[in-house]
This record gives sequence, C-alpha cells and structure tokens, in this order.
Amino acid sequence: MAPRQTITSISQLESIYNTVNPASLTKETAVITPEYQKLIEASPFVSVATIGPEGMDCSPRGDRPQVVHVVDERTLHLPDRRGNNRIDTLRNIVTDGRIALMFLIPGITECMRVNGHAVLSHDQDVLVRYGVGDKLPATVVEITVEAAYFQCARAVKRSDLWNPDVQIDRASIPSPGQIMTAITAGGFDGQAYDEALQERQAATLY
Repeated sequence: MAPRQTITSISQLESIYNTVNPASLTKETAVITPEYQKLIEASPFVSVATIGPEGMDCSPRGDRPQVVHVVDERTLHLPDRRGNNRIDTLRNIVTDGRIALMFLIPGITECMRVNGHAVLSHDQDVLVRYGVGDKLPATVVEITVEAAYFQCARAVKRSDLWNPDVQIDRASIPSPGQIMTAITAGGFDGQAYDEALQERQAATLY
C-alpha cells in the first residue's frame, strides 16, 4: 500500500490551490450590505457552527418567513426556538462566542455566509420582538458581524438540491424510531415513537 500523502503545511496547501479568484475576495464585506440583507431575509434555514471547550457543533435552525433578523449592518438576531434542550450550540456561545452561519434560500443556488461573534440575550424587550402567538424564544442569539459574503452556486448545483425530481423517498432511509431502536439494541419502542412524532413536533414548534 502506498504511503498516505497528507498536507502538513500552509505553503504545501497553497501550492495545490495556487490561484485565488479575485471575486471571491471582493465579495467579502465587514457589514451586512443592503443586497446581503435581502439574501438573509429570504432564508428560512441556516446552519450554525460554533466551538467551545467540549468541541465543535453545527446545528440547523429554521423559521418562517425568515430564520435570522437583521437589526443593523453589524448586528443579527437569531431567536432560539424550542428544541431538544441539549443546548450544545448555546453552551459554546457562552464559553467562546465564535460563530459561523450558512443560509440556504429555497430555489436559489447561491448560499449566504456570515462569520462573527455571538452572545445570548435574555432581555425581555428583545424576546418579545420574536414571539409567535404567546410563545417567546428562550433566548436570542445576538451576532456581531465580522465577515459576510455569498457562496457561489457550484455546491448546490452539483447536489441538485432544489430539484424535486431527485427528492429522496422517506421510506427508503431509516426513520428516527428505527435509528433509536437500532442504537438501543431493541430497547426502545421505535414504532410508537414514529407514530407520535409528527403530531408531537407540530404541537411543539414554538
């Protein structure tokens, strides 16, 4: 077997990727421009990456009509809706604060990305801005923007992400209940879990 060829230095890495597209640098801004604001406000889904003493986390967040709210050109708000209460992302924010966001916009092939620093707000006047009915978010992630840019369309085009003709049949992959049953070696009632899942999620979205 041939020895592994791993990259061990930045100079070695740069010798492989030796041409930077100038536009990939020009598109990065330190603030949310009006154009970038439109992309953010069109997105109902964002992946949130954080890091802390116990490691990294990447978590999905979704909401309608938008998942993240632009407060001003340097500030974003992400209401933390109901979930599983593992709070991995939130622990990382409290202990470190570095954060990266990647927004997806249905039907659009470009992604929007933001890097910055986050804190958790529990101010009542902030929470009430993002209530749904009588349900307030537990906290609001307040992000100070350090870099904002759009990601080119190649990844979404290669994945054919928005093509309805290639959507996966739900029955062809394991259900949440089946996964839990397998992990617990049969010590979990996966069928009952699956049967109640849709109703339970619908009742606890907010």
